[in-house]
Amino acid sequence: MTEDSQRNFRSVYYEKVGFRGVEEKKSLEILLKDDRLGILPPHHESHTQVMMYRKGQYSDVLHALKVIRFVSDATPQVEVYLRMYQLESGKLPRSPSFPLKPEDEVFLAIAKAMEEMVEDSVDCYWITRCFVNQLNNKYRDSLPQLPKAFEQYLNLEDSRLLSHLKMCSAVSRLPYDLWFKRCFAGCLPESSLQRVWDKVVSGSCKILVFVAVEILLTFKLKVMALNNSEKITKFLENIPQDSSDAIVSKAIDLWHKHCGTPVHSA
Repeated sequence: MTEDSQRNFRSVYYEKVGFRGVEEKKSLEILLKDDRLGILPPHHESHTQVMMYRKGQYSDVLHALKVIRFVSDATPQVEVYLRMYQLESGKLPRSPSFPLKPEDEVFLAIAKAMEEMVEDSVDCYWITRCFVNQLNNKYRDSLPQLPKAFEQYLNLEDSRLLSHLKMCSAVSRLPYDLWFKRCFAGCLPESSLQRVWDKVVSGSCKILVFVAVEILLTFKLKVMALNNSEKITKFLENIPQDSSDAIVSKAIDLWHKHCGTPVHSA
């Protein structure tokens, strides 16, 4: 049995017997030992040398940014990550005073959340960089389809709730960028976010749809009491944090309910 099949079998088995997400809290640590995002090679004996190269590359790019005065020792760390990413991808603006683009804001939100999960700055940068690249490349065509899928599954779960959103003209104004482009960074606490991002990294961005659906189902009474699209959106952008773990667990249940056992379904 291959390493991938062993990993998937174990995950599927635990979930079938009721232990959803047993390994999810260590998912980011696993990334550093795996080749899922292209951070490290599959051969463990090469990891030390590759990490040395990664640290060297990190230092070189950071030094270059300081020389051209794009960053300094006072620059917030997440902004440093963004400038490094821009430089390496050939998208560094002519001046640090140029306004940020929407894609830059997405990167910063993800980097800020990742910073709470990963202590080492080099690891944090590389994981953030590869996570964003996965969103921009592998899921480039899938992410724009998620709002439509959200509406479809919410209708299956609670058509009355969807009707209320339509009546309030709120469907098109829901925080889709926060949910799908930022993958709930800034919406869910990091402990819950890890479990969602674990699924995204494993190959399914559709989990984001079911988290959004479950948020609506969890706060149905609150949403139904609001009759203004602006108020609905504002509430959904700042949901109570104490329900997040339960929301993610129920979202995974919904994911399995509608998609079977979607270990790598997009």
